[in-house]
Amino acid sequence: MTLLIAALLGVIQGIFMFLPVSSTAHLVLTQHWLIERGHDLPPPNSPEMILFDLVAHVGTLVSIVVVFWPSLWRFTRYTASGALALASAEGRHAGMPLYVRLFLLGMLSVLATAVIGFGLKATFEHVFATPALIAVTLTLTGVLLWWTDKLGPRRRGLKGINARVATVIGVAQGFALVPGLSRSAMTIVFSLFTGLKRRWAAEYSFFLAIPTILAATLVQSLEVAGDVGLDGVGLMDLAVGFVVSAIVGIVSLKLVIYFLYRAQLKIFSFYVWLLAAAVLFGWIDLPA
Repeated sequence: MTLLIAALLGVIQGIFMFLPVSSTAHLVLTQHWLIERGHDLPPPNSPEMILFDLVAHVGTLVSIVVVFWPSLWRFTRYTASGALALASAEGRHAGMPLYVRLFLLGMLSVLATAVIGFGLKATFEHVFATPALIAVTLTLTGVLLWWTDKLGPRRRGLKGINARVATVIGVAQGFALVPGLSRSAMTIVFSLFTGLKRRWAAEYSFFLAIPTILAATLVQSLEVAGDVGLDGVGLMDLAVGFVVSAIVGIVSLKLVIYFLYRAQLKIFSFYVWLLAAAVLFGWIDLPA
């Protein structure tokens, strides 16, 4: 992999990480397209390329911190103070503080994602190698986005998030490990299906990305270090992908928030359906 290709993939990740059109699908399809044209890249379903994709995802976590810094700082501060209060004798009688409960529910979502991710890991990796299957999952993403904008006003606030809601969102995120099923789309859509207001659906979704992507990257790093090593992907390639995706992701995140709050996510349905058609009908030159 050249640094130019690493930067290109970082741009793609940064643009499409938060747009509900599956950044992983775009990375994988681009990698197939580059390999088809003779560029020296490991296969998209190889451990080292999956690690590159995850490191680029970690780069976009920086975008979340930048855009949501006030909310993220407030959440961190109140969670820490709530935990300290709960540890005191007086705090135990006052009940579970809201932000501590939200933190624990977030960990429940991550656990649900892990169960799905580990249970279906081999199946998900097969999709990385099969562009036609990515076209199917992209089509499904478009249907979900279209459906979401038809929903009426949501009424559930932060206090209404419970174990059932957290589990539903975590399971949805687990299935979003499949290329073509957008993580942001799946978590936001299913948050809205549970009745969560659009603002909290967005914040819960993007905050949930932080522990999920970091955990997935750690697991994949251990697999690469223990089994195959970085064959064809250098440390500088990973660094370039990380930095470029972080910078580009800030603009992408602000754009998706704008459309989400105005219930206009169906705009992206047309795009993913067109991309799926391009893959299925061979308008994009990819391996069979």
